[in-house]
Amino acid sequence: MNLHFDSTLIDRYKSKSQIARVLTEGWVLHNSYCPGCGNASLRNFENNRPVADFHCAECNEEFELKSKRGVFSTKAVDGAYSTMIRRISSGNNPNFFFMSYTEEWVVKDFFVVPKQFFTPDVIFKRKPLAITAKRAGWIGCTINLSTIANAGKVFLVKDSHLVPPEDVRASFAQTRFLRAKTLESKGWLLDVLKCVESIPSKTFSLEDVYSFESKLGSKYPRNNFVRAKIRQQLQVLRDNGLIEFVVKGRYKKSA
Repeated sequence: MNLHFDSTLIDRYKSKSQIARVLTEGWVLHNSYCPGCGNASLRNFENNRPVADFHCAECNEEFELKSKRGVFSTKAVDGAYSTMIRRISSGNNPNFFFMSYTEEWVVKDFFVVPKQFFTPDVIFKRKPLAITAKRAGWIGCTINLSTIANAGKVFLVKDSHLVPPEDVRASFAQTRFLRAKTLESKGWLLDVLKCVESIPSKTFSLEDVYSFESKLGSKYPRNNFVRAKIRQQLQVLRDNGLIEFVVKGRYKKSA
């Protein structure tokens, strides 16, 4: 994997945005691989396809790319809000690649957020375009990366260092079980996982997770048994290797 962009791809381009798009997409096509199955190359989708840029011909995983020069912020602007929410609700949304690169056109960080980590809570609605705009009233969306658990950020390149492909595939596969969950049950698991990740120590107690009872209860007001639900989610996370059971009432983070 060559972390440098191919500058020969932009000889006929003048626009800065076009140059960035061609270089970043070209890099993915010629250097990335499928984190799902390890296929050595990805393919382009046709232009203007809603919410997808690349796909794997072997396992049919779909990917959209978001890139930025410099440090990637916690938010990324995306396309139409209604399209994104519809695809998330149907489970037909893509995985997302996020790339940051240096002024010298070198990849610094490159990670994938698997599709199962996207829920409507992650997608924020932007203001409609003004009535004077060509697409007056059109509503775009923003992806809030700060709401996504760390387990949902699988790095292929971190701080300009390559992550072993076998580790990438293992991390990508570990949370695939979430795809079979309903939006609500997936939301519970991801919210409890996010709470666990926010606990400073590597080992933690059931009481530590109970401290989020009020927060979770506010988000799921129809559930009158929040503590029981927390215990249930911890068991699912344990069964799928995201946390480890130590002794009764105590757990350890796997990563």
